[in-house]
Amino acid sequence: MTTVTTSPATFTEALFSLEGQLAVVTGASQGIGLEITRTLALAGADVVGVSGSMPTGDSAARRAVEEAGRTFTALRADLADRREVTALAARLADLPVDVLVNNGGTIRRSPAAEHSDDDFDHVLEVNLRAAFVLSREVGRSMLGRGRGRIVNTASMLSFQGGMTVPGYTTSKSGLAGLTRALANEWAGRGVNVNAVAPGYVATSNTAPLREDARRSREILERIPAGRWAEPSDIAGAVLFLCSRAADYVHGAVVPVDGGWLAR
Repeated sequence: MTTVTTSPATFTEALFSLEGQLAVVTGASQGIGLEITRTLALAGADVVGVSGSMPTGDSAARRAVEEAGRTFTALRADLADRREVTALAARLADLPVDVLVNNGGTIRRSPAAEHSDDDFDHVLEVNLRAAFVLSREVGRSMLGRGRGRIVNTASMLSFQGGMTVPGYTTSKSGLAGLTRALANEWAGRGVNVNAVAPGYVATSNTAPLREDARRSREILERIPAGRWAEPSDIAGAVLFLCSRAADYVHGAVVPVDGGWLAR
């Protein structure tokens, strides 16, 4: 990172500014992805928002970006469909993408002894394979320009086993490994690859847990911070990894979990 001598406010703004950059966020239509989209736009980035149901017209993601004074491009792709992921990757590879956030994900819940092949394969397809294909194709373009940031959304279950989510745990453990593998190859070529590992976040994915009074109480009792995360908690960590402040951060899987893993 180049040292800048200026006022504290100007220095801080420059350190976290994404002014003039183009960011791609998958799973951008809701939850964590929507908040990441908003945060990167507020930091100055134009955003390409991707989801399987992303409207081409008005959407919460478009409004968030345009209210920040940036441009928004909507792309629709089903991350479980290999043909659509291949087409999306080819389209993104032709753009001058500075930041790729592989946030799109899914979860299927059932005990391991009852977890179907279809559920297991579907979750790995969305959470792991799609992230690899997009990272490979966009990463190749970044390598050609000698700069870029890739941030993956991993999970606490990249470190732990979890319960009744064997496909999800496998995919998120694999995503942590992919993060490290790409960082090993690309760190010396100007491309930073890192991941955030969210804890329990108040999103639609965790609604069944929050609606279970006993399970919700057990979770909160273990979190030192004493609350569920908000999507904005995760988005702030993503911005850090996308910014100049993280120039020397490579292959990290950063827990954003209210202290859960420290307990």
